[in-house]
Amino acid sequence: MPRYLPEPAWRHGSPAQTAVLLINLGTPDAPTAPAVRRYLKEFLSDPRVVEIPRPIWWLILNGIILRVRPRRSAEKYASVWAAEGSPLKVHVERQATLLRGFLGQAGHRVVVDYAMRYGEPSIPAKLSQLKAGGCTRILLLPLYPQYAASTTATAVDVACGWLQSVRNQPEIRTVRSFADHPGYIAALAASVREHWASNGQPGASYRLVMSFHGLPRYTLDKGDPYHCECQKSGRLLAEALSLAAEQYQICFQSRFGRAEWLQPYTAPTLKALGKQGVQRVDVICPGFPADCLETLEEIAIEGRAEFTRAGGTEYHYVPCLNERDDWLHALADIAAGHLQGWPTRLPTDQSSLEVSALRARAAGASS
Repeated sequence: MPRYLPEPAWRHGSPAQTAVLLINLGTPDAPTAPAVRRYLKEFLSDPRVVEIPRPIWWLILNGIILRVRPRRSAEKYASVWAAEGSPLKVHVERQATLLRGFLGQAGHRVVVDYAMRYGEPSIPAKLSQLKAGGCTRILLLPLYPQYAASTTATAVDVACGWLQSVRNQPEIRTVRSFADHPGYIAALAASVREHWASNGQPGASYRLVMSFHGLPRYTLDKGDPYHCECQKSGRLLAEALSLAAEQYQICFQSRFGRAEWLQPYTAPTLKALGKQGVQRVDVICPGFPADCLETLEEIAIEGRAEFTRAGGTEYHYVPCLNERDDWLHALADIAAGHLQGWPTRLPTDQSSLEVSALRARAAGASS
């Protein structure tokens, strides 16, 4: 077998291009047990995701989990699946199109695309496609506001693995995290204020629950900064909303297995709030820039059931940032900060024409 991938045909004199590649976790191809099984096998086989000795984990994964979990998960996916496909994939596609428009408005001419760490389109496939299209500079922008080894790092691992297979490597940069980026925090705060404007200002018996995706407790003990970055994002959001300490709660969802995970857990927290007589709960998921199974089913549906069964009265889910203008402006600002020094600026005589076209495309994508 050849050591390196075949090089695309190179046209001397062709202008080199710059690309931004958005990266998210991934999704099954369909809300069916076979599709979910394929997705879970790739996801849960990643040693960055599950740090259990491989032989033991192989037996658990293939002997138990992949026999039982796909059917149950497929039913949950089916409950939130959109006509266009997986909610996560739909949102990320739109974010990529809109980001190109927002960067164009800021005067940058770049290619913007997206890839998934697990499932399709894969990171190696998209990197090869960008390279074949003449991109010699690629910014990897994982859509994980808070850094974790099991999210951001594993995406970078795969990109580096692709680089090892390439003879003529492009220049690569990465965005590590943006947990405290002012635009990201401001967009979250604006989404909550708009929610309050539509659903009434919260009264005295109120909590804003900020639910982040959970990780095993040992990741914190081994030096993963994820827990600290979640706490910082939550604190900054509370400050932006002028919330007192007793008016909000940071917690962690999507626990898997029997090991201890980061606490407090979201579902027991919602149950406890209902039992304590808290009348209204609003739940936001700051670690998810796009709605997906974990927000639309686990929080919007299961979370409501936990709270109301325990005696809670009013439950609201605050949607993810998705295609909000303020969020796309923030994302463009994050990307532009990492593009500095690369020749992406539009020539003055082409700026107006190209930006108008990009705005039109962005408007079409959001409609």
